[in-house]
Amino acid sequence: MSVARSELRLALFDLDGTLIDSIELILRSYVHTLRAHDKPAMTRAQLISGLGTSLYAQLAKIARDGDEVQEMAATYRAWNHANHDAMVSAYPGAVDSLRHLAESGVRLGIVTSKARGIALRGLEVCGFDLHFDVMIGHEDVERHKPDPTPVLAALEHSGVAPEHAVYVGDSPHDIRAGNGAGVRTAAAEWGPFPRDVLAASEPDVWLTEPGAITGLRA
Repeated sequence: MSVARSELRLALFDLDGTLIDSIELILRSYVHTLRAHDKPAMTRAQLISGLGTSLYAQLAKIARDGDEVQEMAATYRAWNHANHDAMVSAYPGAVDSLRHLAESGVRLGIVTSKARGIALRGLEVCGFDLHFDVMIGHEDVERHKPDPTPVLAALEHSGVAPEHAVYVGDSPHDIRAGNGAGVRTAAAEWGPFPRDVLAASEPDVWLTEPGAITGLRA
């Protein structure tokens, strides 16, 4: 299934696990933070389940109070940023696919739960030398995925109606946010979530590899 050529005007993308392979960086950042704050270890599956949602929302589940959430977030960010450049890379074909979309007249945007600064750094390090019409990061909205607010904010900023946009993401939280905002949703199967978990969120389009992103315009 694809978005018809005459319809697609804006392609929105999640970042981690969708365009940038940063999953190990994120998981190791959490492991480091849990150890530093004497918290019980979590399994890989438990850590992955929260990917795509706000860092603060995930830490709030294990911190004793709001002050500790802030302390743990600072620990996470320090380790994550220090190791970021050496541990992230673009998924093969992702840069070229976005370039083809842009050359065909489709506007590009990023909707991520991470902070804008580190998101921009990731795009630069991974070679996404493209123009993004809109970027919605953690600090740009008060409600976060799976709430549709971030996707709605991107639509408002771009002036594009939901029926002319698609949101591509690797997590069920991405797909639910896009569905709630009324845009087409595309599930990136190369991310860390298994297909059955993604299927429960009911994406409109399945993308088996980053090169398939180009087909959204077909």
